[in-house]
Amino acid sequence: MNVMVKRLVKMNIVIGVVLLVAGLTLGAHHAVAQEAGDGHPAAAAAVAAPPSAQAWAFVAAALATGIGSIAAGMAVSSVGSAAMGAVAEKPELMGKSLIYVALAEGIAIYGLLISIIILAKV
Repeated sequence: MNVMVKRLVKMNIVIGVVLLVAGLTLGAHHAVAQEAGDGHPAAAAAVAAPPSAQAWAFVAAALATGIGSIAAGMAVSSVGSAAMGAVAEKPELMGKSLIYVALAEGIAIYGLLISIIILAKV
């Protein structure tokens, strides 16, 4: 069972890093594309303007999801190994230990919900 916890932790960390990098890349690409302009007069005025709020929303959503997933992976690693140690001593604690692991996994869900809320406002 400890191998499953390690796989879950690695998966959470990898997903968090991928989402973080993808969101930051998307936000930076949007900001650069807006600054480059299309040759239109309105686009020339946008070159002098700072990156848009939409670009910062993409960055904020990426940070919320990525950091939330990384934190969930770290939480599951400590809670999961402690829970499996308790199950090794008392097998009847399996159901209760899964609840603690699920609570630690909830951190990633909260980060995802915050990202959805941020992107819905844009």
